[in-house]
This record gives sequence, C-alpha cells and structure tokens, in this order.
Amino acid sequence: MRFLDRLQPLALLILRLVLGVVMIAHGYSKVFGGLQQHAHFVASLGLPGWLGYLSAIAEFFGGIFVIAGFLTRLSALAICIDLSVAIWKVDWKSGLRAQGHVGYEFPLALAAMAFALIFFGAGPIAIDAVRGGGRALKKPAN
Repeated sequence: MRFLDRLQPLALLILRLVLGVVMIAHGYSKVFGGLQQHAHFVASLGLPGWLGYLSAIAEFFGGIFVIAGFLTRLSALAICIDLSVAIWKVDWKSGLRAQGHVGYEFPLALAAMAFALIFFGAGPIAIDAVRGGGRALKKPAN
C-alpha cells in the first residue's frame, strides 16, 4: 500500500480544509456581529469574558490559517483548546450523543482533527512548508 503513503499530503490538506471551513463557519457570526454577546455568554459560564474574544478569534482566524497552512500547529492548538473548553463548559453535561439535544460528539471530532494537526503539521501543500515552518512528511524507510 505504498501508493497510500504518496497521498498523505492530500489527506492533510483535506483534513485542514474540513476543519478550517467548519471553524470559520462557527467563528464568523461571533466575529462579525456577535462578539459582545459571545463574550457575555463565556462570562456566564464562569470564565473571564475576555476569553470570549480569544475564542472567536481562534475559531475564525484559526480556521483561515489552518486552511492556508499558515502557522498551522499554533492555530490548531488554539482551536483544540477552544473546543476542549466548549466541551467541558457547554456540551459535557449533555453526553456524547444526547437524545433530542446536541452532545459533544461533533466538537470532540473537530478537536481530534486539530490535535492531529498539532503533531503532524500542515504537510507539504501549505504555506508553512513553503516558508520552512512546516515539517514535510518523511518517506518510510525501505
């Protein structure tokens, strides 16, 4: 299955595109029109309100950066932290798949995608690779 090894850069690109699009969609309404409300919501969870601003920035701009493959590991870390806090403070009590209510399965899947990008990096089809900040996938020995 060596041909699959050659598709790893494409797999990382697809992973980045999917995660980035979803995060941009989640952050867009917060950044453009709902920033104050989001900060108040975050404060209502018992967290400092200013973390709401960081959360919105992590979602929207982190999503853009992940798609572009720019500062991918840092952006993925911010997204992973954002989603982990969302699971902990909002979704955990509903369970993994709650009846009639959204559970934490979707944010957990997104957090796992971000977690993978922290360790694998953006791959060779990314701005990080062009600027030397990303680690190209190494070919297996054999």
